[in-house]
Amino acid sequence: MISTLLRAEAMTAGYGKMDVLHEVSLIVSAGELVAVIGPNGAGKSTAFKAIVGFLRPKTGRVIFDGQDITGLRPDLVLRRGLAYVPQGRIVFPQMTVLENLEMGAYIERDPRRIRQALLRVYELFPVLHERRRQKAGTMSGGEQQMVAIGRALMTTPKLILLDEPSLGLSPRFVSLIFEKLVDMKRSGYTLMVVEQNATRALAAADRGYVLELGRNRFDGSGRSLLADPEVKRLYLGGSNE
Repeated sequence: MISTLLRAEAMTAGYGKMDVLHEVSLIVSAGELVAVIGPNGAGKSTAFKAIVGFLRPKTGRVIFDGQDITGLRPDLVLRRGLAYVPQGRIVFPQMTVLENLEMGAYIERDPRRIRQALLRVYELFPVLHERRRQKAGTMSGGEQQMVAIGRALMTTPKLILLDEPSLGLSPRFVSLIFEKLVDMKRSGYTLMVVEQNATRALAAADRGYVLELGRNRFDGSGRSLLADPEVKRLYLGGSNE
């Protein structure tokens, strides 16, 4: 039986007095790749911030791996096994690739486990092993995104949230990042991905959610959402194939 790993229930959250999310619910089961799509301003990134603790939901709750983590600090959420890759390819530019990856393992004290995590990252992203002595700030945008994802994997997370991993990348790297997301799922990782590139995201996903104006609008398998005429008309017409 597949277990529910994340259950975000009826989250209302926002900034100051302005609510961006209105009772949004998201569920991820172990081993899934779940896509969250929708137009700009739909609340996708806000939902992720509420889940990982950068925002405290005004209502609702977040259950992760059987524990209530609602409003828990992000560093404590990470220690529970929930990793977050924010949008924007955030790396430490003056540090090498290896140093960036090692920074991702700051909560891990066992050198053996750190070595094992490094090997897993290098297996998934061979270019990071080739460039491990290179300063991250001198790499291309796509390569920096690989560093950011690899750094999140260093804690061997139970769930990885990725916010717009293909944003601003060249078409070649967009394709490569989506290939790597599928590879990660096949390797046993569980992922939830916010993406503007809705067609590519749903094609890769087991299940998807469509948010609109901070509310749940549609949900279903990635395949069924891709085929849904209303979803196509409203959200997929301008997506890159």
